[in-house]
Amino acid sequence: MFQVHGKTVDGETRCEHYHSPLDVIAIKFACCNQFYPCHQCHEETVGHKVEVWPKDQFDEKAILCGVCKTTLSISQYMHTDHCPDCKAAFNPGCQLHHHLYFETTKRDCR
Repeated sequence: MFQVHGKTVDGETRCEHYHSPLDVIAIKFACCNQFYPCHQCHEETVGHKVEVWPKDQFDEKAILCGVCKTTLSISQYMHTDHCPDCKAAFNPGCQLHHHLYFETTKRDCR
């Protein structure tokens, strides 16, 4: 089982910042190797600067489905809108924040 840090409000990784029915992922941050529900939870909890995942590490299992606790690689996550195991839908608005977690360019956005 993975520990999710930050201001979680339920067992499916929703936090006080993002808590819609679709906000069910946590992201392992490259800088500290710990899962947080969002960039704001990370920022409010730790005392270091965020490091984004470089493209050559997109095979890293850095996404946790809060519903079934399956981990996805960054690449898998960036190319789906739901968990491949439990079929839980992911918030499509999260792609607007990819640059906060992953090395991206404008062309990478879905």
